[in-house]
Amino acid sequence: MMGLSWRRWLGMDATVRLPPREGYAVWAETYPPRPHNRLMAVEQEIVEPIIRLVSPRRALDVGTGTGRYLSLLHAAGAQFIVGLDMSMAMLEHRQCKTPRTCGDACKLPFIDAQFDFVCSSLMVGDVQDLDPWIAEATRVLAPGGHLVYSDFHPSWASEQWKRTFRAADGRQVELNYFSHTIDEHLERLEHASLEIRAIREPRIAGRSSPVVAVFHAIKTAPPTLRMPEQACVNGRSSVQRQPGLLVASDEAQVALTPSNKP
Repeated sequence: MMGLSWRRWLGMDATVRLPPREGYAVWAETYPPRPHNRLMAVEQEIVEPIIRLVSPRRALDVGTGTGRYLSLLHAAGAQFIVGLDMSMAMLEHRQCKTPRTCGDACKLPFIDAQFDFVCSSLMVGDVQDLDPWIAEATRVLAPGGHLVYSDFHPSWASEQWKRTFRAADGRQVELNYFSHTIDEHLERLEHASLEIRAIREPRIAGRSSPVVAVFHAIKTAPPTLRMPEQACVNGRSSVQRQPGLLVASDEAQVALTPSNKP
């Protein structure tokens, strides 16, 4: 009781609502690179077996945060792994040693067909329009490559669930998110000419409705000619960086090299 009174007196019981970028900057200090709530745990129970089954070689984790999925990609045998996130605070987490870069999920700084596996855990809740995200994920996938991503289930909107965490200073913080229907996901995936392999909607104990939606799709479009060095890719000049990735030169210039460290 005294603790509650003390917190109330300091105004720390009130929930602070923040947009994603600001919220992640606050959360980064206490955000471990592992599932730390039931939602993340049940989501990873679905995605981790897919990663092992696919056994990717060149993998991109979009919305990587502190790198929760990077170690799983390494364990599955990926030879080249890159994590991308919009939050510098999350990327500065010292526990992760795999190459990571700051970037926009809807404008990925890589040329076409660079990866055979793209994954993203709950990142699309921060994206209002699914089209640019799915189009970019498809673009950087090689033919036959796999896209595996998750989103907050639309039941969050109908049940009026909130996305909250406790900050290091004790404040209760609520993060805004965008709700998407299952049909919206399916329409966008089909529009991108992706072959949908699976949709999973797991529940957790104590909840009657699904809490997350996981999508697995494959790029089936025929391969295109590879651009030569110093070529123009999507209207932008490109420069080959070896060993590593070909990145668009008008994006953030980050030297990315292979790493076998999780």
